Amino acid sequence: MSTSVTRTAPSHAVPRKKDRGGPWLSLLAWVVGILFVLPVVWMVLTSFHSEADAATNPPSVLAPLTLEGYREFFSGGASPWPPLLNSLTASVVSTLLVLLLSFPAAYALSIKPVKKWTDVLFFFLSTKMLPVVAGLLPLYLFAQYAGLLDNIWLLIVFYTSMNLPIAVWMMRSFLSEVPVEMLEAASMDGAGLAKTLRSVIAPVVMPGIAATALICFIFSWNELLFARVLTATVAETSPVFLTSFVTSQGLFLAQLCAAAFVVSLPVLVAGFAAQDKLVQGLSLGSVK
Repeated sequence: MSTSVTRTAPSHAVPRKKDRGGPWLSLLAWVVGILFVLPVVWMVLTSFHSEADAATNPPSVLAPLTLEGYREFFSGGASPWPPLLNSLTASVVSTLLVLLLSFPAAYALSIKPVKKWTDVLFFFLSTKMLPVVAGLLPLYLFAQYAGLLDNIWLLIVFYTSMNLPIAVWMMRSFLSEVPVEMLEAASMDGAGLAKTLRSVIAPVVMPGIAATALICFIFSWNELLFARVLTATVAETSPVFLTSFVTSQGLFLAQLCAAAFVVSLPVLVAGFAAQDKLVQGLSLGSVK
C-alpha cells in the first residue's frame, strides 16, 4: 500500500506597503484637534481671571487666577438655576420623545420597509431644508394665539420636531445592520412587534441609540433662536441666559466665560460618559 504526498508550493507572503503618510496624518489629526480644543481652553482660563485682566488687549495669560466670575454667576442678580433646569427639562424630554418616535419609524423604513420608503426619507429630510427664520413668525403667531408663549412644553414640541428627521435617518442606518436571522428567530418564538423592538433589536443597536440620543440632546441644549423669541422669564433656557451678560454697560467677559463653561458642563459630561457608545454608533454600517 503506497501513499502519495501532495506537496504544495510555498506561498510567498506579499510584502505590505509601508504607509508613508501615516505619521503625517496623525500629526495633522493632532493639530486639528488642538485647534478645536484651544478656544475652549482659552474660555476656561479667561473664566478664572478678573474682569480687568480679561479685558486687556492683548490678553494677559499669566494674570492672577480668581473665582470672581463664578461667584458673580451663581450669586448675581438673576439666579442661573431656573434656566439650567428649563434647558435640562426641554432637552431630556424632547430627546426621549424623539427616540420613542424615531425607533419604530426607522424600523418601518429599514427592516420592514413601507412602499416608497425613499420618498418618506426625502420628506423627512426636506423639513430641514427650510431656514428656521423663515418659519419663526408663523410659529410665534401660533404660540401667541394658543397662549403658549413662555411655556417650556412649547419648546419641547419644537425641539422634538426639529430633531426627529435627523434621528430617523440615523436610526435607519443603524437598524439596517440588524441580521435578518435574529428577526426570523424571534418571529418563530412567537415574539410580537413590541417585544421584538424592545428585546431583540434595541440591545443590538444600543450604541446607535446612544449616539442618536446624545446628538439630539446637544442640539436641544444649544438651541437659541426658538428659546430667545418664544420665551421670556418662566421658560428661559441657559443659552438665552448667557445673552444677559452682554449689556449696555459693556461685555462682562470673565463672567460670560464662567457662565459658558458651567452651561457647557452637562454636554461635556454626557459626551465623555457616552464617548464609547458614540464612536460605536457612528461607526455602524461603515464597514461591510
